[in-house]
Amino acid sequence: MQFTRKTSHSKNILGLGIKLCLAISLILGLIFALNKIDFPAPKKEIEKIIPNENFKIVK
Repeated sequence: MQFTRKTSHSKNILGLGIKLCLAISLILGLIFALNKIDFPAPKKEIEKIIPNENFKIVK
């Protein structure tokens, strides 16, 4: 009984490339879809006044 070795790796590289392209396109599609959604944002700017007493100088 003889063992045969498959030396062609082009099919593995092609399959990996296709999967990689699909994954990248899926991620980009999700980013663009999330960018289209208008999330609510606060209408006024939030400001908090911090007194100078809380600051400490660290050397």
